[in-house]
Amino acid sequence: MESELRDEPLLQRGLELLGFDPFPRLDEGTRFQQPALFLCSVAEWERAGIERPVGAAGHSLGEYAALVAAGALDFDDAVELVRVRADAMADASDANPGAMLAVLGGDADAVRALAGDHGLVIANDNAPGQLVLAGAADAVDAAEAAASDLGARGRRLDVSGAFHSELMAPAAAPLADALRDVEIHEPRFPVISNGTARPFEDVREELVANLTRTVRWRETVLALADAGAEDFVELGPGRVLGGLVRRILRDREAVER
Repeated sequence: MESELRDEPLLQRGLELLGFDPFPRLDEGTRFQQPALFLCSVAEWERAGIERPVGAAGHSLGEYAALVAAGALDFDDAVELVRVRADAMADASDANPGAMLAVLGGDADAVRALAGDHGLVIANDNAPGQLVLAGAADAVDAAEAAASDLGARGRRLDVSGAFHSELMAPAAAPLADALRDVEIHEPRFPVISNGTARPFEDVREELVANLTRTVRWRETVLALADAGAEDFVELGPGRVLGGLVRRILRDREAVER
């Protein structure tokens, strides 16, 4: 994922701070994937040279890159926070195995009821017609089998744990400890928090809380649009979020008609 960004100074600085290269080890999971994603996102932000954004947001881990872009977090501090977060989430996944299921289509209320029936939570509210459930693996299996009864399709995600659920609670203390001595600056532009779909107010508290809270991506995108954003630029590997943004905004236009 980093081939075009390998020579970017920020990416090279991040590798130096980490003390290891995560990119050849992506198939080993969370401990290496999260630092790699963060470094690519920040390097792309630096290369893009966007001067006056209305605001920014990141999906889950992407919040850290967005906070660096806005100047709320120093890059060096954020590299260490991402390393701690990745290790803590990997440890939580090992201690509390779980899984995640994207439910595509179906009525949103029915999907939420399905999650409740199986003891699962809504981990991501990504876009109209796309909710992600998280929890114990056997419960995810049962929900996947039942999704077709709702006129929906379940797709198991290739992740190592039940992110954004209470199974991630053990990761909170290590991240809180790492954040305690990090200086938080006034952002140059608003960064929307996944957990509240509003601009960050208490960065330390919200980053920790967002480990177990729903990623409210649909509402986050709408908040940026309400703030005046018209052009959305995805910075990072892949173009999944851009597709979600288009779906969210199309749905709003259809409702408003």
